[in-house]
Amino acid sequence: MALLHTLCRYCHQVTPYRLILTLLLAIFPWTVCQAKPFELAGQWLQAPQQWQYQQQSQLNSPSLIPVTHPKPTGGHYFFQADFDVTQPGTLVIDFKNASVLGQFRHFVFDRQGQLLAQVEGGIQNHTPNPFFLRHGRELQLAPGNYRLVTELSSPFFIAQPQPYIDSLEHYRQAIKPGNAISLICMGVFLGLGIYYLTLAGVRQRRTESMYALFILGNLLYNGTALLIFPDLFDTHWFYLISIPILFSNIAYILFVQSLLDIRRDQNPRLYWAGIASIGLMVVFIGLAALYPNWSLEFDRYGVGLFLTYGLVSGITRARQGNHSARYYLVAILAFCILGFGAITLGGLGGEFTLYVEHLGLVAVTVEVILLALVLSYQFSQLHREKEHALSSLKQSQLIALTDALTGLPNRYALEDSMAQLPAHGSLTFLDIDGLKYYNDHFGHDRGDVLLREFSHVLRENLATHGKLHRLGGDEFAISCPSGNLDAIKIAISQTVETLHAQGFEFAGASHGSVHIHEHEERGYLMHMADTRMYESKRSRKTAID
Repeated sequence: MALLHTLCRYCHQVTPYRLILTLLLAIFPWTVCQAKPFELAGQWLQAPQQWQYQQQSQLNSPSLIPVTHPKPTGGHYFFQADFDVTQPGTLVIDFKNASVLGQFRHFVFDRQGQLLAQVEGGIQNHTPNPFFLRHGRELQLAPGNYRLVTELSSPFFIAQPQPYIDSLEHYRQAIKPGNAISLICMGVFLGLGIYYLTLAGVRQRRTESMYALFILGNLLYNGTALLIFPDLFDTHWFYLISIPILFSNIAYILFVQSLLDIRRDQNPRLYWAGIASIGLMVVFIGLAALYPNWSLEFDRYGVGLFLTYGLVSGITRARQGNHSARYYLVAILAFCILGFGAITLGGLGGEFTLYVEHLGLVAVTVEVILLALVLSYQFSQLHREKEHALSSLKQSQLIALTDALTGLPNRYALEDSMAQLPAHGSLTFLDIDGLKYYNDHFGHDRGDVLLREFSHVLRENLATHGKLHRLGGDEFAISCPSGNLDAIKIAISQTVETLHAQGFEFAGASHGSVHIHEHEERGYLMHMADTRMYESKRSRKTAID
């Protein structure tokens, strides 16, 4: 945890969110317009939860305690400020820094303390938002001096809410970049979430399933925190902001262990550190159930914990030579720079319409996209390994089914060929006459030449009539799907003539054939063909003698 606090303090000092703001302002230049909104300078007061506001313009009750800003763990608060309107027109009142607000009510009084306007809203409030994904409310005020009293009640806050006022025209333009960021990033979440959830169902791998759950948790959190679900689906359960993240933090650690192949037998320290982190997050879930207003704080600790675990795991596995870990480090470093900043920020200074939630959303989106690229690399690596394995398997099968000397299919291949022969097909066994003579008188090299030439010539002469196999020694076999024994006899005869012309005048061939329909058992058919071949050999010897 010391490392976690150190990283948080460092990220808070370097304020990485300024880099994001600079980038966003460069992309969306209309966020800086001539008509500037102005932040209301006033006093925050904390009230007991059951304290009733009577719509008075002056908050001077002894029950109200002055505070600098609302606590992150929520509560019941009031804000009081005076402001001037110099030009007539429609104004908009909203909160800067964050959109995570439970319920609010704005009361506007004139100089005499008369109530002129009352508007309300919030994630827990069912009042429709006049501005998409915003808490802005319109006010029609003539030039003059006014007092604002804002009542704010929320289970927790992600950043320090601060009321401000803007002109309607400027506000409409200023909120566009933030809304675009919300919709684009949520679209990325939705698309990748569906893709990897489907992939997890097909591949049955923990990597994809945990990644999909991590995306789902962030989808629920950001969809509620940035008012997408309340505005589009009338969903107002406030704890969708915090509870899903508690579970997605666990899913992320399991994802890292699976992605980086962290196993108990190979990386016991990393493995048990992950298990301990998961155990701590389970404790966070239990505490969040008992103290729901602390649930977002437990989210922050969980995010910091899994970022630290991911960073340490990535560095360790990269040093051990894991290729995926090297690419993962790019993703986790980018997330750490943006993520640690987002979870430690209390406000965004002079920026009014971009929220801390937007920065966190951009950070997670960058992480999600980079992790998708890491998974794509891993998929391609697995595909290459699979193709190599299949190629090696095919090569091994080819070697196992091929005679090394002649390149012909061997006895094992013959068994496969016979299994595919139809009933009218045939099997022919052959024996080369004269091989022993050439081995004894000219050496085995000459005998090998005879075997190779016989194989080459007979295979060409057979053409499509049959498939030649070498069984071993001087024994060969021909599988013939058509059962055309006459064509096979002609091919054998032509082969012997060719061998004689090549200087193998003592070479010959004895053969015996059977049709497949002669017996049901393939082994007995081979025995029949072999017997008939030897009968043919004896007949040829008798005729010569």
